Amino acid sequence: MSTPLHPDVTASNIRNYIPITLEIENGKYTSWVELFRIHCRAFQVLDHILPPAKFTPSSTSEKYKDVVVKTNEQWSHLDAIVLQWIYGTISRDLLITILTPGTTAADVWKAVEHIFIDSKPARALYLQQKFINTKLENFANMVSYYQEVKNLSDKLIDVDAPVDNQCLVLQLIAGLTDQYDSIATLLQQSTSFPNCSLPDQSYVLKKLGNLYKHPLVMSHRHQLMS
Repeated sequence: MSTPLHPDVTASNIRNYIPITLEIENGKYTSWVELFRIHCRAFQVLDHILPPAKFTPSSTSEKYKDVVVKTNEQWSHLDAIVLQWIYGTISRDLLITILTPGTTAADVWKAVEHIFIDSKPARALYLQQKFINTKLENFANMVSYYQEVKNLSDKLIDVDAPVDNQCLVLQLIAGLTDQYDSIATLLQQSTSFPNCSLPDQSYVLKKLGNLYKHPLVMSHRHQLMS
C-alpha cells in the first residue's frame, strides 16, 4: 500500500498564498508572519516553524527504529519545502543575510524574527527620522507624497512606535511646499484633523490643503526647523 502524500507536498506556487515579499525596510513583517502561519496551518506544517518540545522515543526496538527513520526522512523532506516557502517570499538582501547551510525552517524563522523584532529600537529611530524628513518636494505629486508618509507611519506601528493621527496630519502638512500657500484655505471652524486611516484618499488630501495654515501646523513646522 502506498503512503498517502502529505498536504505540504501538493502545495502549488507559494505566491498564490503569500502575495507579498518581505524586505528589511518594507514594514510588512506582521502581515507576512500572519499569512505564513495561516499557510503552514492549512498544510499541517506549523510545527516546522514553531516546533513543540522534542519527542524522545521510549523504545529502542529495531521495529521502532525503522518507524523513526521513516518519520525523520519525511520530516526532513517537509522541512526543506517549508524552507523553500520562506526563501521564496523574502527579498534577495534578506535571503543573503539569513542563508546558512544545513539549517532548518525553525532556525530560519527565528533568524528572521531576530532581524525584525530584536532590532526594533534601532529600526524605530531610523523610521522616525525618515518620517519627519519626508517632504513633498521630493515626490512627483501629492498622492505619492501622501502614500510615502502613510507607509512610514504604518512601518512605525510594526516597531512599536506608532504615530497618532494628529501627528501624522501635522507631518503631512508640514512637508508641503510653498505653492500650497495660495490654494490652501484655512477652516477656522475645524475642530478635528482628517482621519488618515480612511480609505478615501482624496478626502484626506483635500482636508490637508484646508489645514495647511492651521496654528498647530505652523508651530509644528517651526519646531522641526529649530
